[in-house]
Amino acid sequence: MTNKHEPEYRRISGAEMGGERVLFHTDHLDIHDSTFNTGESALKHCHDIRATGCNFIGRYPIWHNRNVRVTGCDFGDDARAAMWYDENIALRNTVINAPKTLRECINVDLRNVRVTNGPETLWMCRDVNADGLVADGGEYIFMRSENLKIRGLKLHGKYSFQYARNIEIHDSELYTKDAFWHAENITVYDSLVSGEYLAWHSRNLRLVRCRITGTQPLCYCDNLIMEDCTMDADADLAFEYSTVTATINSDVTSVKNPTSGRIEVRGHIGETIIDEFCPDPAATVILSDR
Repeated sequence: MTNKHEPEYRRISGAEMGGERVLFHTDHLDIHDSTFNTGESALKHCHDIRATGCNFIGRYPIWHNRNVRVTGCDFGDDARAAMWYDENIALRNTVINAPKTLRECINVDLRNVRVTNGPETLWMCRDVNADGLVADGGEYIFMRSENLKIRGLKLHGKYSFQYARNIEIHDSELYTKDAFWHAENITVYDSLVSGEYLAWHSRNLRLVRCRITGTQPLCYCDNLIMEDCTMDADADLAFEYSTVTATINSDVTSVKNPTSGRIEVRGHIGETIIDEFCPDPAATVILSDR
């Protein structure tokens, strides 16, 4: 049998590059401590690229590539839409200062990445693993993405995970209004989820040992499960028109018109609102310790 050895990588070190498509359609590059200046599409239709300690300044720098590893790099304010249509892309210890990064990418692996300007980031991506991701200003982050495994996410933004599917989140802090709207098949473990109107119209959301804050959470949910969660005092008017099975280890300010299920509160319910708009008052069992 013939032994197949990895092709040799061509090393580029300390270079200053600019203009349009400066490394278009190249492969097996090992780029160190280099700067991609003003221009567009520096690395496009490339494969097997390693970039370490590089600065990306121009727009659209990494598009339509396969097998890319980015380590210790910085994407400047103008490096917008930095990574689109890529397959097998890994980012390590990297800072992204421009919006609209990572769109329609497949097999994305993020470790200790910081996004300082996060609108429209990680849209329509598939098979994403993220550990230690920090995202500020993350409006609409992860929209329509699927197959996400996330740990240690620190997110500040709005409208996160809209229409996303197949999500698993651990040990995270999510400060995000309107999170998980219309999302499906989500499990969140041991996390803080803070923001108004959490998970409206979601399907198959499971929250395990989570802390929930913000007004009117978890309404219009289909098959909501909460296991040993807590709810802050501002998480009022919860569960409207939701099908829910919940155990809550705190007081709950108010519950309003759930559709069906069982809500067990190991504390006090301030107000239970069951009015003429409740579909079936007998379809939900609501229990509290006091």
